[in-house]
Amino acid sequence: MKSSRAMAMIGLSLAAGIAAVLLAARWVGEQAAQSTRPVAVAARDLEPGTALTEGMLQRTPWPSGTMPAGVFEDPKKLAGRVIRSPVFKGEPVLEPKLAPEGTKGGLTAMIQNGKRAISVKVNEVVGVAGFALPGSYVDVMVHVADSKNKPVSKIVLKRILVLAVAQEANRDETKPKVVSAVTLEVTPAEAETIDLARSIGALSLVLRNAVDNSDTPTSGMDRDDLLGNLSTSAVARVAPAAAPGAVPKRRVAPARAASPIPAGNRVEVIRGVQKANSDF
Repeated sequence: MKSSRAMAMIGLSLAAGIAAVLLAARWVGEQAAQSTRPVAVAARDLEPGTALTEGMLQRTPWPSGTMPAGVFEDPKKLAGRVIRSPVFKGEPVLEPKLAPEGTKGGLTAMIQNGKRAISVKVNEVVGVAGFALPGSYVDVMVHVADSKNKPVSKIVLKRILVLAVAQEANRDETKPKVVSAVTLEVTPAEAETIDLARSIGALSLVLRNAVDNSDTPTSGMDRDDLLGNLSTSAVARVAPAAAPGAVPKRRVAPARAASPIPAGNRVEVIRGVQKANSDF
């Protein structure tokens, strides 16, 4: 009798525990649902210049406390918008990463307002051995003859964004690629500078650090400056260095030869057949 009563109590306790667990799980799920919002995220990696469709997006619950600014809840509102910056799979599609409404897909969507895109013909040397990739920054240098017909090299533009290499604008690649043309993002005045520079001289791209915003002024380098720098460097290499602690030797001028004493006046006296000389 006592055994059956104990078994009944155990069964009742187990049932109550299971019911409590189910109720707690339901309550946690409801709380989680209340603290999240649906967000439109990328269903796959999206490259710059891509025109969005509903199939490229999906809705995912996102914690309300960490909701980024500029998100979209309905993927339908993003149909036809163009990606300006790379968006990876599972990442929310934000307004700052989109081109203005009405922008068509392709390279035009990546050009900022007030800027232009101009292509420069390059080779392995001019293109910095293929390391000038989309998203990197370069300085533009021109080699030309000056007003005196002397060759001179001068950096004419600084910190210019590379939009594309050849026909590719993907910024995820890090492998160098030798191409025949590089497209740069410039202002209208910078576009005129590049067009004139490439018509009167040879262009070269100088790769720079993407976070380097310094603007070091240069006056250009001509042949006289180059040879003068080489001569100064050669003299510095040839001159022997003094030993530590050694007292510098004083340069002694060579002794000058004594000048001859000028001869005095001479009187010649003749007496008969004898002749005598006298100096004074």
